[in-house]
Amino acid sequence: MNLALNRCGRVAEVIVVAVVIVSSNVALAKDFMVGAITIEQPWSRATPSGAKVASGYLTIKNAGDSPDRLVSLTAEIAGRTGIHQMSMSNGMMQMREVTEGLPIPANGSVALEPGSYHLMFMDLKRPLKEGETFSGTLTFEKAGRVDVTFEVEGLGATAPSPHSSL
Repeated sequence: MNLALNRCGRVAEVIVVAVVIVSSNVALAKDFMVGAITIEQPWSRATPSGAKVASGYLTIKNAGDSPDRLVSLTAEIAGRTGIHQMSMSNGMMQMREVTEGLPIPANGSVALEPGSYHLMFMDLKRPLKEGETFSGTLTFEKAGRVDVTFEVEGLGATAPSPHSSL
């Protein structure tokens, strides 16, 4: 009897370990790496028909001992791209292009999110539809280039969907 219970316990342990491994691989499916840089959950919002611009969001983590800088990007859905920052000035929201690149601190991270730093996709080639994905490439001063895939969330989304996956 004890042998049967012991085997059941071991089978349960194996199942738990397998679930953890599969779950961690699913979580990593949204992450992209180059050198010490990890890009987490790139996403964008659906656009209305006729829109010529869209925004992109993600988190950049730098596990390295020296800072890096996001210097440029491209996206298959846009004729032009840029790095922008939203900020409040005299009670008004303002947006400016970050022309000198976006610094990523050593052993730190930068979140690109609505109302803050974000990526701009201009001269859109087509509307973005919820549930689809599109490709882009980020270029860092030290780490180099990394290809990423953006997931398109709903029109008014404020964060990536927790259940979405590539």
